[in-house]
Amino acid sequence: MHRCPTVAEVTGSARRLVARFPGACRLRRIGTSRAGRPILMLSVGHGPRHVLVVARPHSDEPVGGATALALAERVADGDRRSAATDPDAVTWDLVLCLDPDGAALSEGLEAATAGPGHALDRYYRAAFRPVAAEQPEWAPIEGRQLPESRALFDAVDELRPVLQCSLHSVDAGGTWVQLTRGLPGLAAPFHAFAAAAGVPVQHGTYDALYWENPAPGIHVLPPPDSTARQAAGSEDIGLSTWCAPQRYGGVTAIVEVPLWATGTADDLSPHPDPAGALRELSGLVREGGRQVTAVFDKARGFLPRAEDSPPRRVLEWMADDLYDLVAGSWAPLLRQADDEPRTGTSPRLTTAAISALEVVARRQPLRAAGLLLRLLQAADDPAAAGLRQELDGLFTTWCAEFASSLRLRRVPVPDQVDLQARTVVAAAECALER
Repeated sequence: MHRCPTVAEVTGSARRLVARFPGACRLRRIGTSRAGRPILMLSVGHGPRHVLVVARPHSDEPVGGATALALAERVADGDRRSAATDPDAVTWDLVLCLDPDGAALSEGLEAATAGPGHALDRYYRAAFRPVAAEQPEWAPIEGRQLPESRALFDAVDELRPVLQCSLHSVDAGGTWVQLTRGLPGLAAPFHAFAAAAGVPVQHGTYDALYWENPAPGIHVLPPPDSTARQAAGSEDIGLSTWCAPQRYGGVTAIVEVPLWATGTADDLSPHPDPAGALRELSGLVREGGRQVTAVFDKARGFLPRAEDSPPRRVLEWMADDLYDLVAGSWAPLLRQADDEPRTGTSPRLTTAAISALEVVARRQPLRAAGLLLRLLQAADDPAAAGLRQELDGLFTTWCAEFASSLRLRRVPVPDQVDLQARTVVAAAECALER
């Protein structure tokens, strides 16, 4: 496995598993996307308790399909080394791709996960992630009822899983797990799996910046009455698909593994100048956003309309206020860093934590630039070629600076899959014990 599989390849492999294990495996359609694509679920085993696994919830995070297949094969083979993978005790229900429409707009992304070296250029030229209101897991928070979200809610209501696992892959950084409720006993095996795969455990992450952090790389959603919910921007997270299993006593684990590991993801040394670094990163994301938006403004007149173009909607969303929103979310950390001599060292101001924010600062303009380059490539206006050349120079420079500054190294796809699958099984063991 030298690269992540496409949605079509995952589906084909699932059908072959059903043919090989007709008594153990079933494949069915649980919903239909907005564009009419099937949302398929592979169920393995016949146990009374259910583990629900969701692959490709974000269209630009391709590893989950391979992980889902690895888990399905393990259970179908009758692996009883773990109570969680005993097909007579537990049924595993694996959604093969939650966002097939977004995945179709990320054509070529899987190829960028192959081969040695830093393929950031190819990755960001192909990657597509919809606006928040069109992301199936997150859309309910934005007041949208997508058919993809509905399909997952319906699966949760039908199966009442003890555990839901959402399979994510971060572009760069280390590995971490987010939980909607604590799972005591998960941290030790998770750390061992990461060490065996040679993947750093991410200490500090933008995705769970103000969540509770009981162990390195383990983040737990603050309870509904916690003031930390507001700081985490999670006041309405209970509306998301992540929290749906809580209605039945279940828990959700969001398991992140990196496509490229950063050299400082697990560096717990105090950052020498966190306040200066945070100001620099805030400026970096805002300036990069300003430069992409300047090119976008020149091209607005001949690009597809937002209502007809998901990439255009993303560019409008980012140009509106996303860069400022990202930089502004670090304001509490900046105040803390300015007060550092009085408050002492903070785990949110370590070298690892600041490097995680650098990933975000460098990622946001690249995401926008990659989408805009694709739209300019397809445009037939005479001005498109010149704008594309202008933006391509920025894009290429940013990719090189990203790889150099964070000392990126590719994580082989088999290592990503093994780490993610073993972490999911360990989470299932913990959930079943509860």
